[in-house]
Amino acid sequence: MHDQGLIEDISERIHMKKLAIQICVNLIGRTISQSEFRVKDGEKLIKTELYYRLNVRPNKNMSASQFWQTVIYKLIHDNECLIIKSDSDDLLIADDFYRDEYGLVEDIFKSVTIKNFTYSRTFRMSDVIYLEYDNENLSKLLSSLYSDYGELFGRLIEYQKLNYQVRSTVDTEDVHSKDPKKRAKMQKFINDMYASIRSKVFAIVPQQKGFKYEEHAKTNNSGNTIDDINKITNGYLDQVSKALGIPPSLVHGEMADVEKHTRNFMTFCIDSLLKKIKDEFDGKFFSKQEYLSGQRMDIRRVTYRNMFDVATAVDKLRSSGVANGHELRDELGMEESDDPIHDKYVITKNYSETVEGGEN
Repeated sequence: MHDQGLIEDISERIHMKKLAIQICVNLIGRTISQSEFRVKDGEKLIKTELYYRLNVRPNKNMSASQFWQTVIYKLIHDNECLIIKSDSDDLLIADDFYRDEYGLVEDIFKSVTIKNFTYSRTFRMSDVIYLEYDNENLSKLLSSLYSDYGELFGRLIEYQKLNYQVRSTVDTEDVHSKDPKKRAKMQKFINDMYASIRSKVFAIVPQQKGFKYEEHAKTNNSGNTIDDINKITNGYLDQVSKALGIPPSLVHGEMADVEKHTRNFMTFCIDSLLKKIKDEFDGKFFSKQEYLSGQRMDIRRVTYRNMFDVATAVDKLRSSGVANGHELRDELGMEESDDPIHDKYVITKNYSETVEGGEN
């Protein structure tokens, strides 16, 4: 029982779990916060109050980037995030709430708390933006995983500290003295000497009659322990990143095949989260009739390539007649142009000369 208490005490002082979650969640939050949340009617971009709230200033106290980083953190860490719309059209992130779930009617949200204010009213599901990350609370999975890694990590830290511990002894002739003043004076001298040795690179210990100070260095230090600690830390970080859909190489900053890993990160992590947000926004900000008539939310995520990287591919798509100018501009994240030339499908001469059966 005593040993178990020691393990729990060690694990409580380890910040490995918090650090791993912060690294991964912050990477996702920073990426999504760079997205542009567009409101479109057909192919036309509409800049309304909603566009301003989602991309510039969601509420009086937060910028759009800060807002979305907070949303993503709560969504992943708490497995859910509740956003309500105030009477002044501010978008507010709830810090705490209680949800009443029903089978055939809308769920109800009660005791919605934002910082130091708690709403007395209730909110229906149709009145709020409610996002869920997964079917199972991710924090519970990470905690169970951490219980194994944390115990091993704590043991190695304690072993390493013990390995490099400086041990010393002090011999005094009047150790059995009954005079409390002498004992207090000697104890103060020992404490001052210990503090000097501990805090200073170069410390001088004055020699005194009847006083002998001696250090006992431990010489069997193992250099592998530091590597073992780093391996455990990186191992836990890898497991957390995989659970969130992040390639571990991106978390560690490795440059080998960075484009391939970035593409996987955007496809399997970022796009899936943006799809959750888009589906919720489409269902809450637009009626069924408006959505079917072409009004929708269009989220343009940050791209890891610029237009110059894909210039050759764009030229081929345009010159072969596969896509017109509007479609290409939309894929590049550019607004629709009023120039009628972009309405046309163009086939250049080198493509038009090729006919069935060979050359012209």
